Amino acid sequence: MNRISKSVTTLLVVLIVTIGNAQNNGEDEMGAWYMYFGANKIAERFSIHTEAQFRYYKTASNFNQLLLRTGLNYHINPNAIATGGYAFISTDGTFEEFPDEVNSKEHRIFQQFILKNKVWEFLFEHRYRLEQRFLDFGDATDTQHRARYRIQLTLPLTDTFFLNFYDELFINLQDDLFGQNRLYGALGINISGNSSVQVGYLRNQFTNAVYDRFQIGLFYNPDLRGLFKKNNGDSD
Repeated sequence: MNRISKSVTTLLVVLIVTIGNAQNNGEDEMGAWYMYFGANKIAERFSIHTEAQFRYYKTASNFNQLLLRTGLNYHINPNAIATGGYAFISTDGTFEEFPDEVNSKEHRIFQQFILKNKVWEFLFEHRYRLEQRFLDFGDATDTQHRARYRIQLTLPLTDTFFLNFYDELFINLQDDLFGQNRLYGALGINISGNSSVQVGYLRNQFTNAVYDRFQIGLFYNPDLRGLFKKNNGDSD
């Protein structure tokens, strides 16, 4: 009887810890990512990438992550782009708000190469990215390296509406090879010739957890080359 009681107690403790961890990491919540992306031409072969993402454990509350990224794009041709850039990431790794929480900070350098092709009406994009990550956890620092590959498929429905899908694999270049996998699907709306909105869903899978994320993305790509041209009408 004593052994049975101990076994039951142990099982209850394991269940409580498991349930508690599931609640604390927010795996059962529908979170949200609100995003802005820009690719602004500054010369015939160069453009500037701008990006801001606000990520939440819940759709409108419980901050998870702020990501700011920029880079310089070199357009080799209309279907090939090379990019080098920098990102800053501030992350709250706890699901609930705690008074003694310490957010991690990350400075990231990245290099990427994009290839595009078209098959019938399907627009494919292959993105290859390397990242050097410099992490600060408050009481400790770490340097990590990571590779990412994303295949994206866009299907125009009309001149205004389109569907967008992608799958992206993250590979750690140190211990624990598998980092995460992101599966995404969205409905896109072309607002104008240089702007669009996507509303969709992201399934973000890690080794021990899966997160569901509602996403709204704004894409705005104005041509800035006019700002860099000398105005001949100006006087000295």
